[in-house]
Amino acid sequence: QVQLVESGGGLVQAGGSLRLSCAASGRTFMMYAMGWFRQAPGKEREFVAAISWSRGSTYYADSVKGRFTISRDNAKNTVYLQMNSLKPEDTAVYYCAASVKPTTIATITYEFTYTTWGQGTQVTVSS
Repeated sequence: QVQLVESGGGLVQAGGSLRLSCAASGRTFMMYAMGWFRQAPGKEREFVAAISWSRGSTYYADSVKGRFTISRDNAKNTVYLQMNSLKPEDTAVYYCAASVKPTTIATITYEFTYTTWGQGTQVTVSS
């Protein structure tokens, strides 16, 4: 199994930046991809960004393209989400997720792809 621990959330003003981290432990050699999802109050959880673990290919939701960057450090088994130009609508609980199943371009943005989830970290953007 894989365990995930997120960090880096907090309160920031609109236009500011935050970097989230997600450290994986356990059977990390089984990971095919890692992703970030978020859930705002009263809304369903939605895809934010994902990265394939071997190739490093990245995928983004349209709402964050050009503002957020996902990256990984294979040696540290850690994935990062650099969030710039934050907007109040980015306020949500952000969840890190890992997949130990083979992923494809068609599936990497979907929740069902991911087998392990972190506890979530709150990001609040004030206007």
